[in-house]
Amino acid sequence: MSLRLVLPCAALLLSACAGGDYRPVSDATIKVGAPYRVRGVAYVPAADPGYDMLGLASWYGAESGKRTANGERFRSDWVTGAHTTLPLPSYVEVTALDTGRRILVRVNDRGPFVGKGRILDLSRGAAEALGVARAGVVPVRVRVVSPDERDRARLRKGKAARGLPPVSEAIRLNLLGQLHNAPGKALRSSAEPY
Repeated sequence: MSLRLVLPCAALLLSACAGGDYRPVSDATIKVGAPYRVRGVAYVPAADPGYDMLGLASWYGAESGKRTANGERFRSDWVTGAHTTLPLPSYVEVTALDTGRRILVRVNDRGPFVGKGRILDLSRGAAEALGVARAGVVPVRVRVVSPDERDRARLRKGKAARGLPPVSEAIRLNLLGQLHNAPGKALRSSAEPY
């Protein structure tokens, strides 16, 4: 076999082993996306800088290594999330309403597509950072934020952003009460940002 034939074949094999054409982790291209349907339900992605919702979050992790909706490699141990309509990537602050604990999450995938009232899927890493990995589904507040570049850079590298103080007990109980008054539904939060 000639060297001219071996080198291109070797290069092709190496590129396939390296993960091929996954998009690099970057915020350079923010994609809103076209409307789509999953299991008969229509979703219309849109920018929503005022997004502030109460609902349920679950977590996923078995898909590690697969491609996310924005073309990046899914890494279950990173602090990421999936949302049905927010632009990709987006940054959200997630508050666990059972504990008041808060974290920043980089949204780079689409979902959740199952379960009433679910508004966010967390990666295993995000669920662990939020302290909810033992629970299957948890009540949360999810709001779009614009973190500083240091926090964005940490999240793009798979690390947790700076720690956020928990919400006060009064705010946590207010938010939990709003959610319990509308079981099985996601609803816009009527609380002030922290």
